[in-house]
Amino acid sequence: MAQGRWKSYLLAVVIILIVLATTHTWNPWPKLWNWFNTSSPIAAGASQWQQRIGGSPQKVQIADDAVIVSYRTSVEAYGLGAGVQLWKSDADWASVAGQGSEAVVVTGRLLTKGYQVLDPRSGAVKRADTSATAVWTYQDAILDLACAKGSDCTLTAWSPNGTQPRWQVSTGGIGFVLDAANPDLPDTRQLTGKSIDDDVAGRGEMPGLIGLPDDGKVRVINTATGKVSETVTPGAGQKVVVVGGRVLTVTGTAGDGTCYYGVVAIDPPGGQTIWKRDGLNLRTAGNGSGCKQDRDPAGGQDVVLGVDPVGREELIAAHDGRVLWHGDKGENVLSVNDAYALIRSADHGSVRAMSFSTGGTAWRRAVGANVSAAVTPYASIVVTAKPSRVVALDPRSGSVLVDIKTDAKVFTVGTAGLIVVSGRDMAYLPFR
Repeated sequence: MAQGRWKSYLLAVVIILIVLATTHTWNPWPKLWNWFNTSSPIAAGASQWQQRIGGSPQKVQIADDAVIVSYRTSVEAYGLGAGVQLWKSDADWASVAGQGSEAVVVTGRLLTKGYQVLDPRSGAVKRADTSATAVWTYQDAILDLACAKGSDCTLTAWSPNGTQPRWQVSTGGIGFVLDAANPDLPDTRQLTGKSIDDDVAGRGEMPGLIGLPDDGKVRVINTATGKVSETVTPGAGQKVVVVGGRVLTVTGTAGDGTCYYGVVAIDPPGGQTIWKRDGLNLRTAGNGSGCKQDRDPAGGQDVVLGVDPVGREELIAAHDGRVLWHGDKGENVLSVNDAYALIRSADHGSVRAMSFSTGGTAWRRAVGANVSAAVTPYASIVVTAKPSRVVALDPRSGSVLVDIKTDAKVFTVGTAGLIVVSGRDMAYLPFR
C-alpha cells in the first residue's frame, strides 16, 4: 500500500510541474535538464579548455588556430586558444587543406555539385566552386573532380588559397562514383585503433602519383605535371594500389585451401618493374573473403605493411621494395607512417617506436594488454583500457607530452596539443 501511495504522490507532483510549465508560471525543466546534463572534466588540470559542442562529431580537425568540428549537417569552428565558438555553417562535410597560416576549410553538401573554401577563423568564403563532385585536401593542395557528363571528367589542382588552377587533366568517364570529401583512392589506409579517430594524423602532402578508379581500371595521375601517366587494368584475382610513386599489383591465387600472394611494383609511365616479391601478403583480402581483395594495404605514403609466408609481419618501402623491418613471431604493428612504426611486443607487454631513418628503436614503453596506438607527425598516441588512459609521446624520444586518465576519444593531433571528445564535450590538451 505504501508503495502505491508513493507512486500516486510522484504522479501528482509531475502533473503539477507540467501545469506550471505550460501556464508559464514556473518552468523547472531547463534547470533539471542542465543538472542531469552537467559536464564533468575530461582532463582536470591538463586541459587548456573544455567546451560543450553541438552533438557527436563526425570529424574534428585543426586549421591553424581554429578547431573545425563537422557533424552530419553542419560545421562549427572554435578558437584553439580559448575554445570560443567562431562561426557555424550548414554543410554535410568539411576538410582542412593547407597548413599554418595558409590553412583553409573546404565544405560542401552530399550528392550536390560544388564546394566552398572558407577562412578558418571567420568562415568567410575565399573561393566557391559549382561543378565538382569530389574533393581531396592536402597540406599543399586541393584536388577536385568535375564531371560535365558521365564520360567527360576533369581533375583540377589548386593551391589551398589559390584562385587559379595549377593544372587540369581530363580523366575520361569516371562518372559519379567519387563524391564529397576525400573519397577513397587505391592507396594505403591508416592504422589506428579503439578510441582513436582514423584521421587523427590529419592530411599529408599531395602524393607524386595518385590513382583514380575508373570502371575496373585505375588511371594513374602524375600530380607534378598534371598528366595521366598510366591506365592499369587489373586481371582476375588482382588489386592495384598506388603507393610511394609506384603502381603495386597484388595477385592472390587460390590453391591447396589457401591463398598465394605476389606483389609487383612498376614505375609509370612505361611499366618498368622496379621490384617484386612472391609470398608477400599485403592483407588486401578481408577475413572470410577467400582470395577476393577488397581493401587497401595499411601503411604510409611510401611504406606498406605485409605478412611473410610464415605469418610474420614486415614493413616494405614501396618505392624500392626494401624490407624496413621484419618482425619476430607474435610482434605486430599498431600504427605506421613514413618515419616511424609503433610495434607491440610478442607478449603484449610493451610498445616500441622504430625509426626508419636509423633502423633502430627510438623508445619503448610498458603497456597493458588492451592498447591502441597511432603515430602522427607531432606525437605518438598510446591509449590503454582498464584503467582508461591517453598518453601522447614525442615521436623521436618518447618523452611524455600528455598523460591523462580518460575514456575520451582522440580526434586530432596538432603541432602543440591534441583534441579529445567525450560525449558532447570537447577539450584541448596542450603538450607539456
